[in-house]
Amino acid sequence: MPKYVLLMKLTDQGIKDIKNAPERIEDTVKGLEAAGGKLEIFCTVMGDYDYVAVVECPSDEVAATFLLLQGSLGNVRTTTLKAFTKEEFTEMVKKLP
Repeated sequence: MPKYVLLMKLTDQGIKDIKNAPERIEDTVKGLEAAGGKLEIFCTVMGDYDYVAVVECPSDEVAATFLLLQGSLGNVRTTTLKAFTKEEFTEMVKKLP
């Protein structure tokens, strides 16, 4: 399954309601799983972002739909990076002329 790195920043709404963030995160994981995805890593971080996650989704379309839903809830804004495993990278390099 394709992997994605999610860089997330809390919105004003998200930080005002931070006490409910653990429950929101669990609900998000359940929604991801219901869409056929899987959370591999979730971290709260310090710096330019508040959270970083690595997820798998069945397709780019499923990932985009999931992220649009998360954005529409108003608690986080995301920057998404499509990720390739070491093995996928190795196969790409083998195809170079």
